Amino acid sequence: MGGSKVSVMKRRPIFESPNCESPNCESPRRSVLRGLLVVLALVVASPGCVAAEPAPAAISTFNSYVNAVESRLAQQHRSDTGFLASADSDPQSDARLRRGELMVERISPAAGAELPGAMLHDWRGTAFVPGATAADFERLMKDFSAYPQHFAPQVLEARVIAQQGDRLQATMRVRQKQVITVVMDTTFDITYGRLDAEHGYSLSRSTQIAEIDAAGAAKERALGSSEEHGFLWRLNTYWSYEERDGGLYMQIESVSLTRTIPTGLGWIVGPFVESMPRESLEFTLRATCNALRK
Repeated sequence: MGGSKVSVMKRRPIFESPNCESPNCESPRRSVLRGLLVVLALVVASPGCVAAEPAPAAISTFNSYVNAVESRLAQQHRSDTGFLASADSDPQSDARLRRGELMVERISPAAGAELPGAMLHDWRGTAFVPGATAADFERLMKDFSAYPQHFAPQVLEARVIAQQGDRLQATMRVRQKQVITVVMDTTFDITYGRLDAEHGYSLSRSTQIAEIDAAGAAKERALGSSEEHGFLWRLNTYWSYEERDGGLYMQIESVSLTRTIPTGLGWIVGPFVESMPRESLEFTLRATCNALRK
């Protein structure tokens, strides 16, 4: 055996195309991926997958959950000690944030929550902007007319429709793009509060979310409750911010309610449904940091 040679066949990746030099040639991997994306687009857009309104039990669970979240935040906001939640339970989180890292974490709802036909998502993100102040942040958040500039391409339109002191109603047209593009008209009740000049917060609760068909076209219309796909049923957003260490620490927590994943299609639809809440929160946090740096 000492003088024999062992021939080893090199295994080619299963999706690799051995000969595909033509610009019109599509590799098997890309072809499979394209096929999955088409299937996903058809699944979420087909009439058979319309999710209508969330079940009463799902709404009740969501309301109970956000009540608990708001009670926790109210307790945090009573004192400048622990005004922000500890990011990722990491004792070095402040140092990481000052180095420019974004810290995004999922806050899992309690096990056994009753959510028939629905999914509850809770994400929190934290960032630090050197040189920014609490006053800078408040000006940015209250300037709704500039939202399409600061939060493009997600926010298409934004305006205040009513205001009384630190409480207001605002409407926004937002766009979410994954495999397909979804446009929604959203209305929020928003309340601003302050502990002192260096510590502030806001609570934003959705009061109406309507999916828009053919947005921007002559035939544009809001879908009825029996036509909507359940991409987003509820969305509450909570900002907390603290000025110290020569800059501004900002924390955003987003709690949303969406349709559940259709039975048997989790491997296709799951990543779509579950990635949107995180990606939207991370985009909003990054866009806010960029706007404060200008």
